[in-house]
Amino acid sequence: MGSALKRIPTGVADFDSIIKGGIPPGAVVLLLGDLGAGQNEYVITSSAKLSLVKEDPSSAEFFLGSKAKAQMMPDKICYVTFSRSKDDVLQEIRMSFNEDFYDAFERNVVFKDFSGNYFRQTMVPRSWAGDSASALFGGGEAEQNLLECLVNYLDENAKGNMVIIDSLTDLLLSTKIETHDLVAVLKGMQRVSKKWGGVVYLLLTRNVVDDMKQRMIMDSVDGALVFEWNRVGSSSRRQRYLYVEKFMSILPHLDKERVARFATTVSSQSGLVVIDTERIV
Repeated sequence: MGSALKRIPTGVADFDSIIKGGIPPGAVVLLLGDLGAGQNEYVITSSAKLSLVKEDPSSAEFFLGSKAKAQMMPDKICYVTFSRSKDDVLQEIRMSFNEDFYDAFERNVVFKDFSGNYFRQTMVPRSWAGDSASALFGGGEAEQNLLECLVNYLDENAKGNMVIIDSLTDLLLSTKIETHDLVAVLKGMQRVSKKWGGVVYLLLTRNVVDDMKQRMIMDSVDGALVFEWNRVGSSSRRQRYLYVEKFMSILPHLDKERVARFATTVSSQSGLVVIDTERIV
């Protein structure tokens, strides 16, 4: 029974301490956020800290909190992109976080770049998407269905692992993918993920699609963490916040602690961290 209660740490220790250790295995989690509000920093922080602990298990308490040793670690960390390259992501991490974060991420995270499929039959030259040829995509090549490619990749790589999909925004804005097809894939993913036993994170920029589509996406996953900017009082200063919009196995713990949302900050040394907890009064 003890092993059934284990969770996968998020890498944000103060958040994990309240949600009983992390994310339940087998969960598909939507990371919905305002631009720059923390959803990207969340997955980088999680990936880097879990990678550091995998390399040195004795550092678990330092990076993940006091309960980390009782939780489960993903076997691998997979980072899936559609329009961004591995070099782009790594350069962003190198410029934003400390050397230990960057090195651990670079050594441990396995990238899958679907840009060839994503940009096919667009006006984007092959060379812009990392191909040595300069012709436009969509010449005489047989078109591959991007969602089918993603499904096949997950079937082969998601079991027992942490998978970051960067991002649903790309898929929702693609003219080649129908929203109802994407939602069907997400619903299927939500079902089969219980057999995979890892965790799948789906990044989505807030308000890039209408509210109905956004709600359809949220209805198709196990949990939704929302990242937002809010002004502090009457000042011009803005503060990042994280709150749980949906998550059956997490919300009861927040209700018990009367937690409304978490104030967060991002630093080069620690990544995304919780600096304050706003409680219901």
